[in-house]
Amino acid sequence: MTRDHWFEDLADHMGSAYLRYSFTKGTVQEIDHLVDALGLAPGSRVLDVGCGPGRHSHELARRGIEAHGVDISATFVDLARADAPARATFERLDARDLLATTRLHGAFDAVVCLCQGAFGLMTAADGRTDRDGRAVDGDSLVVAGMAAALRRGGRLALSAFSSHFVVRARALGLYDADFDAATGVTHERTEVRSPDGTPLAADLWTACYTPRELALLCRLHGLRVDSISSVEPGAYGRERPGVESPEYLLLATALDGGTARM
Repeated sequence: MTRDHWFEDLADHMGSAYLRYSFTKGTVQEIDHLVDALGLAPGSRVLDVGCGPGRHSHELARRGIEAHGVDISATFVDLARADAPARATFERLDARDLLATTRLHGAFDAVVCLCQGAFGLMTAADGRTDRDGRAVDGDSLVVAGMAAALRRGGRLALSAFSSHFVVRARALGLYDADFDAATGVTHERTEVRSPDGTPLAADLWTACYTPRELALLCRLHGLRVDSISSVEPGAYGRERPGVESPEYLLLATALDGGTARM
């Protein structure tokens, strides 16, 4: 089977064991916050980008919200479909291809992309180019595609790993992953386990951002930044951006809607 991204092999190995990781246990709190912050209600249409096994889409659907999850991993999409509640649908789709997937453009009241499900893992263009033939950063493509999927006035919730946190944690000896200051990408050598506990050595590359970088990237793609908060899994809120929390949560509004800017 052709692989579009290094994460697919890891997802195949982890399967349902992915949901054992502690960062997946805060789903209800995260959705509680986002439903309020994004103004979602029963009947709202939400695109879940990098949905993994579908935990956020499932929780949205349980609240009467129409959730459509996309993920690059066929294994995760199969898991998401297996016990999906009504109003939750899933498909395999590379988030970098959202921009070219015109059937989804302008179709959603909100887009969520959480826990580095897609944004943050797309650290290279992999041959993708803009309309002028220039190489395009993968994360920029993901943001462009999410913006295009929103209706005018639709809302985006995007989480990203904090470069401020990484630099501080490394200085304090609390985080031993390599960090390339020139690219803003961390490289971590770790181990993931299958459902039966079989280990697999793994390399993880994750792009990290400052609030200013996130804001500039969103503005480039026609999104008005409403807020950026310091958060961590299971503890979403409105705390001012700082250096001690591992993630930022950005909320933004689509100024155009259904418009692809690349």
